[in-house]
Amino acid sequence: MCVKCLAQRHNDTDINRAGFEPPVIVCKAAVAWEPNKPVKIEEIEVAPPQADEVRIKIVATAVCHSDLYYLLESMNKDGFPTVLGHEAAGIVESVGEGVTEFQPGDKVIPVFLPQCGECRFCKSPKTNQCETAWTLIRRDLMVSVQSRLSCNGKRLHQFAGTSTFSEYTVVHQTALAKIDPTAPLDKVCLIGCGISTGYGAAVNTAKVEPGSTCAVFGLGAVGLAAVMGCKNAGAERIIAVDINADKFEKAKVFGATDFVNPKDHNKPINQVLADMTNGGVDYSIECTGKVEVMRSALESCVGSWGVSVIVGWTDLYDVAFRSSQLVTGRTWKGSLFGGFKGKHGVPGMVKAYQDKKLKLDEFITHKMTLDQVNDAIDLMKQCKCIRTVLTVCQE
Repeated sequence: MCVKCLAQRHNDTDINRAGFEPPVIVCKAAVAWEPNKPVKIEEIEVAPPQADEVRIKIVATAVCHSDLYYLLESMNKDGFPTVLGHEAAGIVESVGEGVTEFQPGDKVIPVFLPQCGECRFCKSPKTNQCETAWTLIRRDLMVSVQSRLSCNGKRLHQFAGTSTFSEYTVVHQTALAKIDPTAPLDKVCLIGCGISTGYGAAVNTAKVEPGSTCAVFGLGAVGLAAVMGCKNAGAERIIAVDINADKFEKAKVFGATDFVNPKDHNKPINQVLADMTNGGVDYSIECTGKVEVMRSALESCVGSWGVSVIVGWTDLYDVAFRSSQLVTGRTWKGSLFGGFKGKHGVPGMVKAYQDKKLKLDEFITHKMTLDQVNDAIDLMKQCKCIRTVLTVCQE
C-alpha cells in the first residue's frame, strides 16, 4: 500500500483548489545511492508539483535495460543518488500552476522524451526531438535539472526526468501522455519505453515495406518489438539474430521467420545473412547497444539500398566503419523512442493494444512488487526475462 501524505488525510477534492497547495508525500522508493550497488528501498519525500509539473501515483513500472546501463555500466558518480525507472503508468495525483491538460484521476504514462508542441522540432514531422526537452534534462547524466525527490534531507536525482521506481513522482507536463481510462496500467506501462522504441524503429524510422526482408539484432524486449513492427509493416522474411537460442521461440510469437545464432557459424554474421538473402537484407535493426553489432547490422544490408537502424544506446565506445559501406547506397539511421512524439504517439500505441493490433502481454515474463526490484534487476542481468513488471501502488 502507498504511504499517505504528510498533511494527514487531505481530502482528494481539496487537491488544487484555489489557495491550496498539495502536501509533501512520504512514500517508498528504490534509491540507487551509488553505481554498481543494489538499490535500497527507502522512505522518501516527494514535494508538491510546481508550475507546469504533475505529481503521479505510479501503479506499475517495468525494469528496462536502460536502468541497468545507468546503474551498472555508465556508472557516472555525479548522477547518484538517484531513483531509477522510466517505463511506467500511473494516475495523476495533483498538478502545479499552469497545468490545464491534466487533472487528478487521469491515467497517464510518463515519457522520457518530452514534447512541448511549440518548438520547431515539435512542429516538424521529420523528428520526435524537442528543443526544450534538453533544457529539462542534464544530457550528460540523464537526470532532471530539477528534482522534487529527497531522502533524509538529501536531494535525489530523477533519472530520465521520471523516476518511476517510486510510489509517487513528479514530472514536467511536457513529459506526460494522457491515455484511455480503461487501459490496464500493468500492461500499457511497457509502451513508455521498450515496446515503442523497437516497434517504432521498424515502422517509423526504417519504414519497413511490405514484402521486404529484415534482420533484427538482439532479442530483448526492444528487439522483439522491432520484430513485431516488421511483421505488422508487412515484411515477408524476418531474421532474428541473437547469441541466446532460448529466445528464438519467443521471437516466433512476434513474427520472426528465421533464426540465426552467430555462435553457430565460423564466418561473420553479415556474410551469413548475405548468403541467406542473395546479398543482404533490405532492413536491419540493431537493438543491442554493442558497437561491433552496429557495424555488423550495417554490413548485413544489401549494398545498393539497404537501411540499417541503430536503436541500442551506448556512450562508452565509438563505432567504426568504412565510407565504402555507405557510398554505394546504404542508409544508416538512428532511432530514439522509435521516432514517436511522446505525448501523441503513446496514446495511439495504447489504442493499438486495446484494438488487438499490438502485443504487450507476451512481453511480460515476470510480475513482482517494488520491494523485489533487486530481484528483477538480477533477472535482467542474467538474461532470464523479457520484461518484469513491478506493482507499485493499487489503482
